[in-house]
Amino acid sequence: MHRLPFPPMPSGKRARQQRQQAATATAPPPVRSKGSGGTRSRQASPRALAIAGGVVLVIAIVIVLGVVLTGGSGGSSGSGVVTQQDMQGLGTTGSATSDVALPGAADANALFKGIPQNGLTLGDPKAPVEMEMFIDVQCPICQEYEVSNLPTVVKEDIANGKAQLHLKPWAFIGAQSLTGRYGIIAAAKQNKGFEYAKVLYDNQPANSENTGYLTGKWMANIAASVDGLDLAQWKSDVNSAETKATAKAVDQLATQKKVDATPTVLVGCTGGKLQNVTTPQLGPTLQNTQQAINAAAATCK
Repeated sequence: MHRLPFPPMPSGKRARQQRQQAATATAPPPVRSKGSGGTRSRQASPRALAIAGGVVLVIAIVIVLGVVLTGGSGGSSGSGVVTQQDMQGLGTTGSATSDVALPGAADANALFKGIPQNGLTLGDPKAPVEMEMFIDVQCPICQEYEVSNLPTVVKEDIANGKAQLHLKPWAFIGAQSLTGRYGIIAAAKQNKGFEYAKVLYDNQPANSENTGYLTGKWMANIAASVDGLDLAQWKSDVNSAETKATAKAVDQLATQKKVDATPTVLVGCTGGKLQNVTTPQLGPTLQNTQQAINAAAATCK
């Protein structure tokens, strides 16, 4: 089998430089960035997406074979995406005020307090407007959106029942995108996936794409920063076949909806056709996100 390397996604600094250059160009190029192995466009070509899908499949097969050959998904300190050794010293329940909590955990937990969560959905299920947000756990532009824009959307559009948000953790950048998103999905099984994702992005190192930082231990530290998260259950769910099936369903949805970049935000009436509000150079901005929400709210019943 011929294998091709996973190309890196843009670093935040380089992406911003390219966006500034693109603003004055006659034919704006897609956002590009420097990373290990060269440069690439923020927008992936269909051929690149096909290659990426093949690599994701190969990685998934390797992970499954590794679990089988080591005798289980979490029964020993040497098996699973997150091992028992990774969990040592973290206690039994996550807490934003514990000694092991990551910076900003208290604010991340407070942001979603009192807002309904059901798996990977945030907000009132009867909200007239719905959003879908495709993210990659290694994506620095996702981090920028999560840190700078999403809190405002949560406070002004989701907490008041105007919109609901469906989180779609997609594997787009590399191997740890595939396994790292399992932490969000597992936390979502306890209706705490949004807190987990916020802590993750608040503590994402700069220029960290494909550096190997998102280890099982780091994932466990994020989980330990989420208030009320049952850590033993989270570890079991991270390593479960059900979590992998959820991740695969996200990949299939991304293909179906022709998603070719992260973050990608789609907005529309609940149960209706959603429109992509992502711009090639800027990604989804707070302004175009809220404009789309308000426009949908004016017409949705």
